[in-house]
Amino acid sequence: MMQEEAGVLKEGFLVKRGHVVRNWKVRWFVLLQDKLLYYKIEGGKKEPSPKGRILLDGCTITCPCLEYENRPLLIKLKTKTNTDYFLECCSREERDSWALDITGAIHAGHPVQVQELHRMKNSFKLLDNISLHDIVERMYDSNTGIKLTRNLDQGNRYKETFTGSSLVDWLISNSFAVSRFEAVTLASMLMDENFIRPVGTRSTEAMRFSDPSEKFLDDSTALYMFAENSKKNTSSKEEVQFNISELSGTIVKQGFLVKQGHKRKNWKVRRFVLRADPAFLHYYDPTKEENKPVGGFSLRGCLVSALEDNGVPAGVKGNVQGNLFKIITKNDIHYYIQASSKAERVQWIEAIKPLT
Repeated sequence: MMQEEAGVLKEGFLVKRGHVVRNWKVRWFVLLQDKLLYYKIEGGKKEPSPKGRILLDGCTITCPCLEYENRPLLIKLKTKTNTDYFLECCSREERDSWALDITGAIHAGHPVQVQELHRMKNSFKLLDNISLHDIVERMYDSNTGIKLTRNLDQGNRYKETFTGSSLVDWLISNSFAVSRFEAVTLASMLMDENFIRPVGTRSTEAMRFSDPSEKFLDDSTALYMFAENSKKNTSSKEEVQFNISELSGTIVKQGFLVKQGHKRKNWKVRRFVLRADPAFLHYYDPTKEENKPVGGFSLRGCLVSALEDNGVPAGVKGNVQGNLFKIITKNDIHYYIQASSKAERVQWIEAIKPLT
């Protein structure tokens, strides 16, 4: 996907909300010193000229942005002409990285503000006179409170839970904390006072730490619930066609990749999630609200290899960008996938190989 723009600070796939029709589309974003360009992807290839640009001078950024219940990984940009842009990332780490780089570009001409940004990011100072009861009351609010969802952990299903990272996002967006470190400490206090409790393996194991900052996990796989909803709700029936066990493995890697369809041979951007124990690779349609895989397969017995960039390999249709790799399942189904750079292709192959 790489094309040389002068002074590129960052580039990659993000999901963008449309301005006129409020649908969500995957676009290739390029961050420059003073603007953010976005490109349409056709047939697995970036179009030569940008579809649009966001001028960063005078922009304000909101991260985390919790305006869309089913899209917790949003960044909101408001331009100085009051145009709102909503951009979604594929993981919390990627969202925070994009937000920091965009904020740096917005304040590039103001080094004092950049220093203040880094100071705030690393500071620890809880707000004065915080009432934990007030926070919990706000968390319960049906409109502005924390969203409770069903989650899987080690094959068990828990109702009315929230993840560690979603609570951290909520505390920051509601101005109870200004940094993730503050929010983690505040969440640990809520846990110590028995307002919330950990459920599932990851969050329960973290409780053994004596350091308050390590008891609560700012993590999208660590689950928590209100202490009074502490009955474990598990169900043996899975509503989607995917077995509970295959979606309960530890997430090893996730990101946007371009995949060739099996029937129409067209290229679509998908959010790939690689899991271990059990080893599965699932892919999701990032434009859809539902967080359910549209496909996936066991990695046991698979073969994964890079494809040469000179010429179009057999089995590949269309005018693709390059950086291709292929996965052949033990049932001899061939998946053709395109990374955005050679380095990214190597990272995915190296992550998948030990799980086959």
